[in-house]
Amino acid sequence: MSPPPPAGAGSRLRGRTIALPEAREVDRLAELLEAEGATTLRCPLVAIHDAPDQRPVEAWLRALAADELDDLVFLTGEGLRRLLAAANRLGLRGEVVAALGRARKITRGPKPAKALHEIGLASDLPAAVPTSAGVMAALEGLALAGRRVGLQLYGEEPNRPLVQFLERAGATVRTVAPDVYASASDDAAVAALVEDIAAARVDAIAFTSASQVDRLWQVATAAGKESRLRAGLGRIQVAAIGPIVVESLQARRVRVDVVPEKSFVMRRLVTALADALGPRE
Repeated sequence: MSPPPPAGAGSRLRGRTIALPEAREVDRLAELLEAEGATTLRCPLVAIHDAPDQRPVEAWLRALAADELDDLVFLTGEGLRRLLAAANRLGLRGEVVAALGRARKITRGPKPAKALHEIGLASDLPAAVPTSAGVMAALEGLALAGRRVGLQLYGEEPNRPLVQFLERAGATVRTVAPDVYASASDDAAVAALVEDIAAARVDAIAFTSASQVDRLWQVATAAGKESRLRAGLGRIQVAAIGPIVVESLQARRVRVDVVPEKSFVMRRLVTALADALGPRE
């Protein structure tokens, strides 16, 4: 756990302990919560790495740079940034950014749109609902026959429903998986988090990706603690960023108490938690 907040810190979450399974932005999220008086329990569950075999990534990038892709579907900001980093390593960044500007860009949620904004580009077709189903709804009715679509996958998940949707519409789909997901904490640390939840030693847990939910459940099930985990989650506040995370929890019959009005904004998550919990009296 983190040390108590310094004198003069905010008080909206004074005396509250919040578990953070986030990995990439865990320090930033912890700082925001601690500034409001909370104590944070950091237990990153999932780490993101470059795909170990970069040859398919290079082939996809060279196809993009050669204008062999008409439409680009980006599912995550992390994936797009890793594609750009790979292009930089290959000496192709300029050609890839120029090709991105020429292609029609479809984004799932604000994170890939933000990654495009960082290189001076914008999404041409943002999905109204940041899910794969939302992407399909955004593409519904468009003339896709004969279009060459580059699809950036979410980790190693093949996303067959989206691929099949595009193929049924007459498109040729070329997928790329620029990153892979791995365990960020050993099983013993995750099992300890399960016990903290089961014993209500934390007031809330804030999930920021469905992969965190998967990992927590995987370890709890292997340790024979799934029922304790579910009961514990029923006694604390469960926060989730984005509809995919909410769906993952609800599929496991977990009540979701806190969902920020605007997903993927850390400050909104902190505000929503403060509104739900308040300080401990």
